[in-house]
Amino acid sequence: MYITVIAFDDLHGQKPLVLNGIVKLVKEPENKYDDEAIACEMRYFGKIGYVSNSIQTVIRGTMSAGRLYDKISDEYFAKIQFIKGKNVIAKVLSIEELTEEIKDEESDVHYLCEDLSKVELKGE
Repeated sequence: MYITVIAFDDLHGQKPLVLNGIVKLVKEPENKYDDEAIACEMRYFGKIGYVSNSIQTVIRGTMSAGRLYDKISDEYFAKIQFIKGKNVIAKVLSIEELTEEIKDEESDVHYLCEDLSKVELKGE
């Protein structure tokens, strides 16, 4: 599964978006603009944007936040595959891929999530 991440315009000159960078996906059910909002966070930077949920911004072939929302736990992970400006395509990690990331003690998943036992991909 691939998603479109729309990064914020102003990240104070910082460049958090890197190929193969780990992005934590965090559901925001109390978001006042979108009850299916999924925030994107990265190590060292915090919140860098959102999974796109608009037909104007979802890149063809990727899932919107609304389509992804019920497929992941409240927190999950994706890996950046393509970057063009502030538009990013990230691959939602399979359970096997996430397991491999967890085995790597240097992986950002360890810095982005306090309790990895609560992370799950539903329907797998």
